[in-house]
Amino acid sequence: MLSSYRQIFAAPGSLAFSTSGFVSRLPISMTGIGIFTMLSLFRGSYGTAGAVTGMLALSAAVLGPQVSRLVDRHGQRRVSRPATLLAVASGGALLACARLGAPEWTLFLFAAGMGVMPSTGSMVRARWAHLYRDAPQRLHTAYSFEAVVDELCFIVGPILSIGLATAVFPEAGVALSGVFLLAGVWMFTAQRRTEPPVHPPEHRSGGTAMRSAGLQVLVVTFVATGAIFGSVEAVTVAFAREQGHVGLSMLVLAVYALGSCLAGVVFGALRPKGSMAGRFLAGIAGMAVLMLPLVAVASLLHGTAALVGVGAALFLAGLSISPTLITAMALVERLVPAAQLTEGMTWTTTGLALGVALGSAAAGWVVDAAGGAAGYWVPVAAAVFAALAALAGLPRLRSGLRVPQPEPVASAPR
Repeated sequence: MLSSYRQIFAAPGSLAFSTSGFVSRLPISMTGIGIFTMLSLFRGSYGTAGAVTGMLALSAAVLGPQVSRLVDRHGQRRVSRPATLLAVASGGALLACARLGAPEWTLFLFAAGMGVMPSTGSMVRARWAHLYRDAPQRLHTAYSFEAVVDELCFIVGPILSIGLATAVFPEAGVALSGVFLLAGVWMFTAQRRTEPPVHPPEHRSGGTAMRSAGLQVLVVTFVATGAIFGSVEAVTVAFAREQGHVGLSMLVLAVYALGSCLAGVVFGALRPKGSMAGRFLAGIAGMAVLMLPLVAVASLLHGTAALVGVGAALFLAGLSISPTLITAMALVERLVPAAQLTEGMTWTTTGLALGVALGSAAAGWVVDAAGGAAGYWVPVAAAVFAALAALAGLPRLRSGLRVPQPEPVASAPR
């Protein structure tokens, strides 16, 4: 198994860009929860904290794909560095406004400005695609590795952000995420020899990557998938509080991510059979089926036993996550032209982010109305919707797949 991962890092510079990509991705999992924690401590209002965090998510959903589109057109270094500076400056202004008690509208303004944060995860995967476009098995392993890195970010990031905000000072989590973003992007973009070349204008498709019908299916499915993640997080915290052990909620959620990590590591060493579109549908359907034990456990058990049972159920549910996301990224690489790859991948992560926000909100309403155990029906419903969307869109996914072609001669990034 390990030999598969050693092979992908045989390419010069691959370890450097993947490692710096991990550092620059940590802010994605730290910033939102850091802002929420900071404002709840400063303002004493979960409503304001949630609304400002929602503005950040909405801004990222609108601006993120546009930044990635510019990356495809002008190069990773030329676009991501100015975007990072703008995001960090907006974050610094947000911290100052929170500390000084500035009017609430200033918080929304600067949270919106932070939405230009570049999607380093998409840029990392674009580099892997450039390296191994003609080696499908190595590209599969590389995407698997990056899925595991994503899971590690979402295990470490929130714990670090919340811990610093509550133990050091309220702005600490958001401030550290800004340091990671600035340092990570600068280190990442310093790796010039692995940066994908900018495609000449004559090789670019007109318009946006979202013109691909197959990509549209993936994005819709990813909104529902994000709703699974967001609702699981919100309901688990609420359920743990009801059981009198709110401090265990982060451990239970870490077990969920651990299941996904382990599955990603194993999946990356395998040689998947069948069509990618069929594997994607199977993965989404598996996510729906593996959500059902969660409802039963939460309804039947109480106290510590309930949290242990929920943790076990989430571990099983997590086993379907990474293989599904890995297959989805491979689909994007085959659905959109190479000149729009970064934008295409960013649209899928945008769908996830929107879904997380929607899932969190829906879970909050259900928990308030019917309790934590009932709240687990929200991720079940989201998973069923995702499976139906993937099934309905299967013909579009299959018809939209391109036969891999050699990359055209391209200009070097400037």
